[in-house]
Amino acid sequence: MARTNFDSLLQAGCHFGHLKRKWNPAMAPYIYTERNGIHIIDLHKTVAKIDDAAEALKQIAKSGKKILFVGTKKQTKDVIAEKAASVNMPYVIERWPGGMLTNFPTIRKAVKKMANIDKLMNDGTFGNLSKRELLQVTRQRAKLEKNLGSIADLTRLPSALFVIDVMKENIAVREANRLGIPVFGIVDTNSDPKNIDFVIPANDDAKDSVEIILNACCAAIAEGLEERKAEKADEKAADAQAEAEAEEKAPKRAAARKAAKAEEAPAAEEEAPAAE
Repeated sequence: MARTNFDSLLQAGCHFGHLKRKWNPAMAPYIYTERNGIHIIDLHKTVAKIDDAAEALKQIAKSGKKILFVGTKKQTKDVIAEKAASVNMPYVIERWPGGMLTNFPTIRKAVKKMANIDKLMNDGTFGNLSKRELLQVTRQRAKLEKNLGSIADLTRLPSALFVIDVMKENIAVREANRLGIPVFGIVDTNSDPKNIDFVIPANDDAKDSVEIILNACCAAIAEGLEERKAEKADEKAADAQAEAEAEEKAPKRAAARKAAKAEEAPAAEEEAPAAE
């Protein structure tokens, strides 16, 4: 069963592309027609592409890996933050820090710096600082929180990138391509889908359009996480059962060994006189 349908995508305005004069010819396979100088996206293809992307995202989440959501457009920031947080995935909605993927250790140092400031504030170390110094540290902490707070739990490179507007976030896409990280992207008619592994042709400017696509993809991620949790529970139960069975068999084995030794003792005594 499809995770979305034509009517709901149409109602959300996913079919509106950019002006015809701004189009990228590489998006021709996903364009249905042109109306009033604006390209109209083929939503039947969008539905199929959302299903493909959702299934791939589900498998990534099921394997316990992280997916980084990226979208710095003002109108979609809140939606991205809400949906990514709902499935406990990292996200970037402020300025993309250049080298975030290709120079990941440096980004981790900045995140650790933020954690160290918190630690020093909590244990009272900053109590002896002047008001000016304390203000500087507080501002530095707020700046780090704004840019990197949402990726504080990202201890290693993500296994996939989900990008809203691949044209605006082209630096993030290039970094992911360089490292071989698969890219999922909502691609509008003015963008180049060439470097995107899972293309979702749709309007990337409207909040409703982005929200309905993220709803489907995040629901798939949540399914993957639930299946992972269920598999872990089954493995734990199987291990506990195996351990219980082993404990149950242990006394029987000990009794069998004792009986075998008891049988061997008289036989040894009989052999001793015969040897004399």
